[in-house]
Amino acid sequence: MSIAALTDVPAAGRETRPGLGRLALVELRKMTDTRAGFWLQLAIAALTVVIVTAIVIWGEAGDQDFRGLLGAAIQPASILGPIVGVLLVASEWSQRTAQITFSLVPRRARVLGAKLLAGVAWCAAAFAASAAVAAVGTLAAGVDDAWGIPAALFFQDAFYLATSMIGGIAFGAALLASAPAIVLYFVLPIAWSIVGSLSAFEGAARWLDGSRTLSPLVEETLSGTQWARVLTTLALWMVLPLLIGLWRITREDVR
Repeated sequence: MSIAALTDVPAAGRETRPGLGRLALVELRKMTDTRAGFWLQLAIAALTVVIVTAIVIWGEAGDQDFRGLLGAAIQPASILGPIVGVLLVASEWSQRTAQITFSLVPRRARVLGAKLLAGVAWCAAAFAASAAVAAVGTLAAGVDDAWGIPAALFFQDAFYLATSMIGGIAFGAALLASAPAIVLYFVLPIAWSIVGSLSAFEGAARWLDGSRTLSPLVEETLSGTQWARVLTTLALWMVLPLLIGLWRITREDVR
């Protein structure tokens, strides 16, 4: 090929960087490429079906409407989904693939952004699947006036699921090690709940204890004060670890 022919190749064809959407698709694939990720997500799907089926068969009529079944259906994804988020980030270091990832995409903040986007996309798919299972369960239960759910509560269910996944990604990014991140993601909030039960910390616990501030998301339409407590809790348990993780990822030596 002549030099003239080479110079005729459009610049975009010679050198383009993958877009954030394409990077997110790669990160989504990473969620299921490992055996741990695959079986974890299969367990989430199976538990969702089992929980909804159990409520339909043995639950009380008040729990068998779409509102109650949807709140129950998202629980497996909200509890186990953060582990998927932790592994998505921390496994880059534990499996020693970070060097390859950052060689292909040198701007590390874009990689973390793609992981967050992939986590949100995973939550959207998980929420849609949970809603579908809840709808089937509602039809099977056949209770009266079963489909009424406030739009705000429907949004809160989706928000609850998304924040749990992002929290897992944040802890994985902050610690860059799978086992400690998974343990601390569950242990630290439990430990704070125990501390918050003491009368001296009661005031702070009302704003920073996720077991108190986040659980109403799937139970009732929140007031302005309740939303302020939710956002304060998330600032501590989600935003702060995410900022620490961003700092570490952009500066950590890759071996």
